[in-house]
Amino acid sequence: MSNLSNRASEFFGSESEGGNLLWQYVQSMSPDLVTQLSQPSSNEVFQIMERTVVGMLGHLPSGQFGVSITTNREHLGRLLASAMVNGYFLRNVEQRMAFEKSLQTAEPDSSAS
Repeated sequence: MSNLSNRASEFFGSESEGGNLLWQYVQSMSPDLVTQLSQPSSNEVFQIMERTVVGMLGHLPSGQFGVSITTNREHLGRLLASAMVNGYFLRNVEQRMAFEKSLQTAEPDSSAS
């Protein structure tokens, strides 16, 4: 058990060492900003994230099954980190797609001059 608590302190830091900078940063954010960052910018991103999380956890319809997932702190932290990385990746892909679309619409105008 002490090995688990030592490993947990690697991920979450300890107050004596200044704590985890990412956690401190998240805690310093306003609730409105956290809400804004937590919302996907499009329904497509929301659906992809939903499929990703369901794929990681397994998919049984909760209406037909009593679904319960049990894990420890370390594995939950890894799951959350994975979901965050996927979210950032999808946001970057979405921004790139919007950028490419704007370039495609701008190209015909620039070739006409």
